[in-house]
Amino acid sequence: MPNTTLPSQEEQSSLYLNIVQTAQEAVSEMNGILFISCAGGPAYAETQVRGILDSQPGLSYEIWNGEEPGNLFVLLPGQSLDAVHFQGLLLKQRLQETVQNFDPRMTLTSFEKREEITQHVLMQMEDSIRQLTAGEIHIFSREEMQTARSRILIVEGDATVREFLEIRLQMQGYETLVADNGLTALELIGSWQPDLVLTELNLYGIDGLPYIHHIQQLDVPESPKIVILTEQRVEQTISLCFQNGVDDYITKPFSPVELDARIRRCIH
Repeated sequence: MPNTTLPSQEEQSSLYLNIVQTAQEAVSEMNGILFISCAGGPAYAETQVRGILDSQPGLSYEIWNGEEPGNLFVLLPGQSLDAVHFQGLLLKQRLQETVQNFDPRMTLTSFEKREEITQHVLMQMEDSIRQLTAGEIHIFSREEMQTARSRILIVEGDATVREFLEIRLQMQGYETLVADNGLTALELIGSWQPDLVLTELNLYGIDGLPYIHHIQQLDVPESPKIVILTEQRVEQTISLCFQNGVDDYITKPFSPVELDARIRRCIH
């Protein structure tokens, strides 16, 4: 794998998606991830990091610039947790030797399987570094990986149903946002980028198939799954929704247990 620096992405999730896609294409099933916060360091910190990694014979890596200046993601294909930890300690020591009064913070881990590397896990890794003190190295645990939650946008005009769905899904461990109309929903999908949209079809502003079409045409790195939860029972409407890429269709009244199962199936 060539040692290349990929350009910064305008959207943070584009960065995560690039890392996930690169890991999926890696020869090795195991991949190490090292996130370095060089805030307060020199502008040439990335060059220093690359030089240190290049000095390790046979080490393959790729680097991405993080959303904030001085933040770097390093992918280390084939590296175990011990090996990634060693690289983190080496980087810290060499950077401190090179730059006076510079204590970079780091979060690192190793994934045994490619599919363990998801956008939400990477997002949580980057969030965790903000809790560290200068010079601290944090080993991102498997327990922390498991708490990286999928995002669900709930779009429902009925306040009672909306509140019930929000509480129910949060109890299942999902991160949620709510919208009461289609136009607000489209804005939130673009900015918050949920994994799944659980939505009514009868909405204020924009509804029905045009609304579904707009969701699918949004310029986001990864289109969300779409699950319809509606009172509409017309067979033609159901058929057209599936023909237009909807992942599941549930009619009201609904079973909460069945809803849980069908959402899990769509996300996983």
